[in-house]
Amino acid sequence: MTDQYLPVLLLILFSAFVVGVILILNAWLGPKAKQRKDFPSKYIPFECGSDLLQENNRRMSLRYYLIALLFVLFDLEVILLYPWAIVARKIGPIAYIEIFIFLFFLIIALIYVYRRKAVEWR
Repeated sequence: MTDQYLPVLLLILFSAFVVGVILILNAWLGPKAKQRKDFPSKYIPFECGSDLLQENNRRMSLRYYLIALLFVLFDLEVILLYPWAIVARKIGPIAYIEIFIFLFFLIIALIYVYRRKAVEWR
């Protein structure tokens, strides 16, 4: 029984060792706080090769998050179709009935989202 878990334990110990070595090397070879005081530009936000043009704490529309959440939800449901497509012939007609029920509820959910105008950007 312990022979099965020994490789996992060794991998965890090796990973912890590598993380420790990286942290120690970073503290030893990395820039020190005294050196950073010479460069005040290190504390300014920087993105995509240009300086910050506007405040970062501006409000985002709630619709952005709703559309992102719906995208992830429907994307994951579509990803579930790939394993089904691989084993559908082996399972038989039961698999087709189940996937049509799944797709039926998926289409109903999509119609509901469309009618509630959740995917329209105003």
